[in-house]
Amino acid sequence: MNGFNFKITCLSLLLMAGTMKAAAQHLKFLIPDNAIVQFAGSIGYFSVGAGYDLFKNKRGILDFNYGYVPASKGGELNIVTAKFAYKAYEIKLKDWGKLYPFNPGFFLSYTFHPELSYRFNRNRYSSDYYRWSEALRPHLSIASEIEFNGEKLMKGSGIKAVSLYTEFNTNDYYLINYIQNTSSLTLADIFQLGIGLRLKF
Repeated sequence: MNGFNFKITCLSLLLMAGTMKAAAQHLKFLIPDNAIVQFAGSIGYFSVGAGYDLFKNKRGILDFNYGYVPASKGGELNIVTAKFAYKAYEIKLKDWGKLYPFNPGFFLSYTFHPELSYRFNRNRYSSDYYRWSEALRPHLSIASEIEFNGEKLMKGSGIKAVSLYTEFNTNDYYLINYIQNTSSLTLADIFQLGIGLRLKF
């Protein structure tokens, strides 16, 4: 390799390294801020996920979960969920934590199962018979969360905070049934409860 080719090769490698570094910096936003595990709550008997803090005040939450329902609990079902919630109120608990008593939100869940599809079979049902999707469910949710200071709880672990939360939710199908049968259904019949743990990095 002569001197000219050597210089061209070095310059190309430097440019490639610079491009890769810039690309890595641009992709940093893909790294989640939270890890989540949840029990029940319409997104699986047990689910795991990753979450992102949104907005300057970090009170918006965008979570992506995968949930599983075993055959013994009504499955076998695989469910993916995209959730958004906003921590409307923050109550500081001295230096060891925070309480978020009212976090309204909404989420979409999609259930993968051979007998469930995005739309009902139009060969069997007319287009105006069942308007909602079998597999895709929009939900409304209300959550409460208590957050513990990770530095005090697990010093040196790199975990900024540990949160426990409860989340009530209902969906379009339950709401329509409730509106049409208010004499026989109560709100307790149409809301599901999920309990979760969130680790913030």
